[in-house]
Amino acid sequence: MSKLFKPLQIKDIEFNNRITVSPMCMYSSEDGFSNDWHLVHLGSRAIGRPGLIFTEAAAVSPEGRITPDDLGIWKDEHIPGLRKITDFLKSHGTVAGIQLAHAGRKASTTSPWKGGKFLDPQNGGWQTVAPGPKPFDDSNPAPRELDKAGIEKVIADFKAAAKRSREAGFQVAEIHAAHGYLLHQFLSPLSNSRTDKFGGSFENRIRLVLEVVDVVKKEWPQNFPLFVRISATDWVDGGWNIEESVALSKILKTKGVDLIDCSSGGLVPDAKIPVAKGYQTQFAHRIKTEAEIKTGAVGLITTAEEAEEIIGSGKADLVFLAREFLRNPYFPLNAAKNLGVEIEWVPQYQRAKPRN
Repeated sequence: MSKLFKPLQIKDIEFNNRITVSPMCMYSSEDGFSNDWHLVHLGSRAIGRPGLIFTEAAAVSPEGRITPDDLGIWKDEHIPGLRKITDFLKSHGTVAGIQLAHAGRKASTTSPWKGGKFLDPQNGGWQTVAPGPKPFDDSNPAPRELDKAGIEKVIADFKAAAKRSREAGFQVAEIHAAHGYLLHQFLSPLSNSRTDKFGGSFENRIRLVLEVVDVVKKEWPQNFPLFVRISATDWVDGGWNIEESVALSKILKTKGVDLIDCSSGGLVPDAKIPVAKGYQTQFAHRIKTEAEIKTGAVGLITTAEEAEEIIGSGKADLVFLAREFLRNPYFPLNAAKNLGVEIEWVPQYQRAKPRN
């Protein structure tokens, strides 16, 4: 029997299967608003029947955007458009998730197909912020080091975003602490050279993540799942590593976090990452085993057989697929056929369902 299509219960939310549409930036918003593109893009994946669909990273503040085209959740006016999306996703039996994010020093760039370069304030960009003044690379100006008031604003922005996410109908919230964005910047000694209570020791570097988790939980329903995405390693000597990721995951479990979404890298431009099939699954497996917390595996998972092996062997509890869902919005329907599993198709598509 397929483990990939076995339901998973986390708190009061049941996922019909273990397949997740990973957050993928669409760079198609104006002033943070969702629009028809987001409804059609995410709605198409719902027709394919994954257990969980995440929006792209939703910025908790305007300065937290990667680009001016990012999705946002920093004001109440964003709620109705997102509610339209969550209503549609849930009407087709999938769980609606949102990823809450702040880009930190990697903010204020143009979208990838516009060059992906730093955008200065004279051309629609803004002042970036970070744990310290070190930029992401030599092509970027120095970010502004966050002072006490700046850190308090970041924390308050995540809290307000969690409240809006609840009101928009989301059932899973994920705090983005990976890929070199702001919370990851605080975690890693490569980007965090502070000497106050938010820098230096492991306990200090994880402090902002823990404080964000605490305030998000105040606004997020206790019976709904809370995930945290981390980069399990920076892939650089002296950077954030898997041992620290295990230690952080143990603490996050005590804080009430339900699942660690295990990615890697993104902090520095010169990391040597051994990209290959399922190359990050090892981190999900180790964190699941050593921290005794549910995990999600992500990274070049492209076939039903690969996903089945990850779940079936107990390496992770969910598989997160990104680019494969861009190629094939109906991946779960095809995966079910390949694995010999009967899965319900939407009525409008049933006449196309394979009969053998």
